[in-house]
Amino acid sequence: MSGKRGPTKPRAPKRAVPGTAAPVDAPKDGPALAVPSEAVPPPVAAPVIAAVPVPAAPPGLAHLPLPLLVLPMGLGGLGLSWREAATVLGAPAFPGEALLLLTALVWLLVVGAQALRALRYPDAMLAELRHPVRVAFAAAPTVGLMILAGAIWPYAPGFGAGLWGVAVALHLVVAMLLLRRVFAGRGEAAMLAPPLLIPFVGNILAPVFGVRMGYLDASWMMFGVGVLLWLAVLPLLLHRLVAGPPLPLAMRPSVAIFVAPPAVGALAVAVLTGNTHGPALAFTGVALLVAAAVVSLAGELARVPFSLSWWGVTFPSAAFAIMLMGLGFHPLFGWLALALNTGLTGWVAWRTARAARAGVFLQPEAH
Repeated sequence: MSGKRGPTKPRAPKRAVPGTAAPVDAPKDGPALAVPSEAVPPPVAAPVIAAVPVPAAPPGLAHLPLPLLVLPMGLGGLGLSWREAATVLGAPAFPGEALLLLTALVWLLVVGAQALRALRYPDAMLAELRHPVRVAFAAAPTVGLMILAGAIWPYAPGFGAGLWGVAVALHLVVAMLLLRRVFAGRGEAAMLAPPLLIPFVGNILAPVFGVRMGYLDASWMMFGVGVLLWLAVLPLLLHRLVAGPPLPLAMRPSVAIFVAPPAVGALAVAVLTGNTHGPALAFTGVALLVAAAVVSLAGELARVPFSLSWWGVTFPSAAFAIMLMGLGFHPLFGWLALALNTGLTGWVAWRTARAARAGVFLQPEAH
């Protein structure tokens, strides 16, 4: 055995990772684009991996992340919670109406930007729609459209009702296409993440607005679709959380989405039956339990660097606040839930605006 060693190859210098960069944890499970965080530095050993391999393109519209489509859901939920507070708690009406107007503008902006992206960079859009987690966000615009229909209806009943019908039909198409993907054997275990509740269980929101618009039968049908798919998907999601793989760090705030189905379900049952007791309270009990579990994780979630998955706390907190107010809980609980929803949504919107101003959403994700 010779003691001589061959020439040593020079090592490539290590690339420095900026101390303010937040990691995107996994290529398949990371539905949210991580953005710079000043408060919490990233773990040193965490890999910096692209969530979606976007075809080569310079910085610009091609890299606009699909999860931005949830912005109208969060903003619209806050607007509806303030509208409910104006009716139930005597809060001023202006904040709710102004937020709902802002929701309409943001919906037009983000949906229009994604439509333009699909026309100019179809390969980039297809890459996200093939992604097992990010595809769920394709249903967010239709949920946002339901919220806008409910916002418009008091001012223009005919237009609001027509918009509701369009939103429901489009949402069913998105849910059907995703279900078709599963039936065809093209589903993946990575799909089992909280955002999957958006396309499958978003149907449960339709009755909250549809009943007062005169769509009673269609509202019962949508309620049935939403509840049955919720009962089908929930055990799978819980199994993933128990058996693994664990959710990536950037996705952990999305566990708050579990609050939305029972909270919205309670409101839907109350509207469908005209009774805030019985079945409505059964959904309320589930919502209270899930919300308590999520709130108990506040300390852990606060250490998660900001990313778009933080929008996952906004609509559920709004639905929970509206449930407390709409089902006649003590006004103190309604005010506390409204304040929490307002603070969370305001903070998430502020961080998102900072990231947008810095051009984060137009940059390629780190590989």
